[in-house]
Amino acid sequence: MSSEHKPKRARVRAPEPTGRGWLNTGGQPLRLSELRGKVVLLDFWAFCCVNCLHVLDELRPLEREFAEELVTIGVHSPKFEHEADPEALAAAVERYEVDHPVLDDPELATWRDYAVKAWPTLVVIDPEGYVVHEAAGEGHVEALRRIISELVTEHEGRGTLHRGGGPRVPPRQADTTLRYPSKALGLEGGTVLVADSAHHSLVEFAPDGETLLRRIGSGTRGAADGDPDTASFREPGGMTLLPRHVAERVGYDVVVADTVNHLLRGVRLADGAVTTVAGTGAQWRDEARGGPAAETALTSPWDVAWWEPAGGVVIAMAGNHTLGLFDPVAGTVAGFAGTTVEGLRDGPVEEAFFAQTSGLAVDEAAEERGEPRLWLVDAETSALRWIRPGERGFEVHTAVGRGLFDFGHADGPAAEALLQHPLGVAMLPDGTVAVCDTYNGAVRRYDPEAGVMSTLAREVAEPSGAITVEGELVVVASTAHRLERPVPPGVTAQLVEGAAHRVSRPATEIAPGEVELTVVFQPPPGQKLDERYGPSTRLEVSSSPEGLLVSGEGDGTELTRRLVLAEGFEHGVLHVVAQAASCDDDSGVEHPACRLTRQDWGVPIRLTPDGAARLPLVMGGMDAG
Repeated sequence: MSSEHKPKRARVRAPEPTGRGWLNTGGQPLRLSELRGKVVLLDFWAFCCVNCLHVLDELRPLEREFAEELVTIGVHSPKFEHEADPEALAAAVERYEVDHPVLDDPELATWRDYAVKAWPTLVVIDPEGYVVHEAAGEGHVEALRRIISELVTEHEGRGTLHRGGGPRVPPRQADTTLRYPSKALGLEGGTVLVADSAHHSLVEFAPDGETLLRRIGSGTRGAADGDPDTASFREPGGMTLLPRHVAERVGYDVVVADTVNHLLRGVRLADGAVTTVAGTGAQWRDEARGGPAAETALTSPWDVAWWEPAGGVVIAMAGNHTLGLFDPVAGTVAGFAGTTVEGLRDGPVEEAFFAQTSGLAVDEAAEERGEPRLWLVDAETSALRWIRPGERGFEVHTAVGRGLFDFGHADGPAAEALLQHPLGVAMLPDGTVAVCDTYNGAVRRYDPEAGVMSTLAREVAEPSGAITVEGELVVVASTAHRLERPVPPGVTAQLVEGAAHRVSRPATEIAPGEVELTVVFQPPPGQKLDERYGPSTRLEVSSSPEGLLVSGEGDGTELTRRLVLAEGFEHGVLHVVAQAASCDDDSGVEHPACRLTRQDWGVPIRLTPDGAARLPLVMGGMDAG
């Protein structure tokens, strides 16, 4: 259901946030009752979630603009077991430069109190302590700005607004050569290029992985091109070497996924010069998927790999669950795989579902045998997958992985093996695949011929990337801030009988049979739905496992839909994608702007006779049902 008018509803007092502890407050707890007079913004997030990381960056200018009126509180509600580790959360708060207080909510107590159903979710609380707005997903900054401005004006007039500084107490930061490195790339001569993510630069080491040879990038957040001392990045990620004949034509040797800038950068190794080669700096939100590289928006490119069968650089665009393709010679970007729906579905690349693809590796030995494969890891489905050419185009296959909510550390046959949020993948000299099993703190080995997963090393601090140097595996130990060689010579594998886990996020109880799905969206103040060229809204619904939905799957333009859930299922997931276009109204705006709001939900459900017959999902506004 959508409306241009705010529904009338009883005022709801915001529950006090409760959890295990607080960060960025000097250890002191915060209470909403002590923040009366301030507008409070709760940001429900998990550090595994790339959309949550987008929101952290979106909120920075808003927090500066309303520095004396607004208090942002991050409520960290973990998806994966590893995220519930307080040390891991403290590292993530530092890594991503979170500038506001953060509540550690490992049991999802505050998540439940606010009936949250998606990461990220934003909740606005007025200066008197009442919930006035909710929004799921990203891209809500302009709506928040208008809502906060209205609240400031209203409560200033009523004398209930109190200006002043916020409660944040910044933590101390250690000084290390690398800070949360993300990926590594082997160069000619055995040197290693490392993406030094939190230092926003690249570092080249001697073959020992410790002797620093040079740094490329000023170390400050930015997107400036130029020489190594003036160029800048924002949390750079994966890198790939171009074939020599291509590098000679385009004038650079390495393509870098400049993740938070939503750009690809080119680096000339001879002098370290950096140029922007793809992306606009804006995040891709619409359906435009290709065109000139400098005019085509990307979204969180996490890794890149030159793959000859595809004819260019494959881009793991974690932010919208797709793979792109960059042609350096033609200077173009095109869509390569994925639909933007987050999930695990194999088949033709144009129909496949991905889930925050974070690592790519080309199987060069297989290419020499005429059996090309591109390996990838999907972090949010804890999956190891591969792509290969088929008779009718490229096809996606899954080696290990079950879906959005299943993970663990278990070895053995692929159907029984489990990973936990892997971020990196590399080929081993024997043709097997090394997986950086990040949230298990392990390096795993998958044998494609035997279809068996095993463990090479444990107790590695968030491994996020790996390469082989002279036959030895070099791993990026991200939260240890260094490169490591955790696999002793001669060690091949050990089998681990680990436990299986499911996400602790509570499933929504739904009755089998007919259910009303309602996506709630109200345009922000001063805007109206954009119906100049037809319907302004779109809703796409699918489900897993197959057969869960008797009817209601597919695309449509209404944000309310009748679903029929099959009998005989106990659990499942509803995949819901909604979007709405809105524009400034005619109230004297000189240059009206239009915006597209989009959200992708994966809603775990439990079917029970006593379950609800209505499922509301708030994309923006307040549910009046």
